[in-house]
Amino acid sequence: MEVESGTIWNDCLEIIRKEVDEQNFNTWFKPIVPLRTEGSVLTIQVPSQFFYEWLEEHYVPVLKKAVHGVLGDSGRLEYSVIVDSGNNQNPPLMVNYPNGGGMKRANGTQPQNGNGNLDDYSPFSFRALNPQTVNSRLNPNYTFENFVEGDCNRLARSAGVAVAKKPGVTSFNPLMLYGGVGVGKTHLVQSIGNEIKKNLPEKIVLYVDQNDFTNQFLNALQNHKLQDFQNFYLQVDLLILDDVQFLAGREKTQEMFFHIFNQLHQSGKQIIMTSDCPPRDLKGFQERLLSRFKWGLTADLQEPDFETKLAIIHNKMESDGIDIPTEVAEYLAYSVDTNLRDMEGVLNSLMFHATLLKKEIDLELAKEVLKNIVKEIQSDVSVDFIQKTVADYFKVSLDSLKAKVKKREIVIPRQVAMYFCKRYTQLTLALIGENFGGRDHSTVIHALESVEDMMKADSNFKNSVDELSKKLKLRMVS
Repeated sequence: MEVESGTIWNDCLEIIRKEVDEQNFNTWFKPIVPLRTEGSVLTIQVPSQFFYEWLEEHYVPVLKKAVHGVLGDSGRLEYSVIVDSGNNQNPPLMVNYPNGGGMKRANGTQPQNGNGNLDDYSPFSFRALNPQTVNSRLNPNYTFENFVEGDCNRLARSAGVAVAKKPGVTSFNPLMLYGGVGVGKTHLVQSIGNEIKKNLPEKIVLYVDQNDFTNQFLNALQNHKLQDFQNFYLQVDLLILDDVQFLAGREKTQEMFFHIFNQLHQSGKQIIMTSDCPPRDLKGFQERLLSRFKWGLTADLQEPDFETKLAIIHNKMESDGIDIPTEVAEYLAYSVDTNLRDMEGVLNSLMFHATLLKKEIDLELAKEVLKNIVKEIQSDVSVDFIQKTVADYFKVSLDSLKAKVKKREIVIPRQVAMYFCKRYTQLTLALIGENFGGRDHSTVIHALESVEDMMKADSNFKNSVDELSKKLKLRMVS
């Protein structure tokens, strides 16, 4: 009988091969094992419950055509789903479809460990995941509403909103977001997940960082559950993989992710990944995997500028019901120049001190708190800081202040920066000129005079200089 069933199934495969592409043939039909033929009924073994459900949902017409073509119009197909019990003393469990009969062993005896629930035998669920009860591992506090948009993240946020509206449908699949530590990558990708769960509750959303994904894979590998592991992830409609760069050098994990990626993408499922660098700079990855990372959209999140940090500070404090004076917010925005996680730590510490000491949040308290958290702030500002502050304010590049450019939109910011270097540093005119592309002291003198003259003639310009002066003064600890 076994020889006969093998021959019949091989004939079926020849028909199926003409109906599907090679990748789907290898994925969904090659793993099938023919068990027996009884009359016009062919019984085949499939690796898992999910595998069976996928065949029933997507390939019934193909299977029917193949079986009828080989066994005639009366030909029927039955499935046996083999489930590893995880116990070497017991044979695998077998589920028969469509005859039902519940869970039974190949030899007809009932299982003696557990209650028959498939979850007892595997860390993953064989049954279809329920979108309403599955743990998506999302932080509900991460939303688009409290994600502060700025020039540093506008493209990434816009792409995220588009994906949240139509997951798997836009050309942004996969969506790869990259940037340094604490620039908001995790907040943004979880905002996408939360938005999809809210508006498309039938979708299965899963957020997982690379470390958890790798540990799950290794556990499945050690316990001979790789098929179960893969089937679990193939049920997801939106997969968010955080910190993908840490998959570097993990050949087997990359191999598994490659297959999961392919099948999710082919099925129109959405994939989102984060990294600390763009795909072209990732090292220790298979080329075929890197090429897939570039299929959709790659967008970066940069260090937030002053205005964005200011908005983040106000947003955070308002969400906690605390009013923060503008001068304190500006002082923090300039003083904490590491990343947003550090900024959040500073704000939490500031709120704690204000509550504990029963003090109003003011500049004095902010300076006191910062002394214990960030590196010591210099009593005067540096040329680099002045140049960056002025360049950010006038929205010009830092390099242009030092370049041989004579356009008015560059000359004025350069002169203003020289003016503040003279006012707030101890440098000589010659040294100031050196810091602006090797200009001489006479050029610096001309810049100082020009700024003074423009301040007298143009009240708007004077207001800009005064505003910049205030920002620079906040840098100085009295």
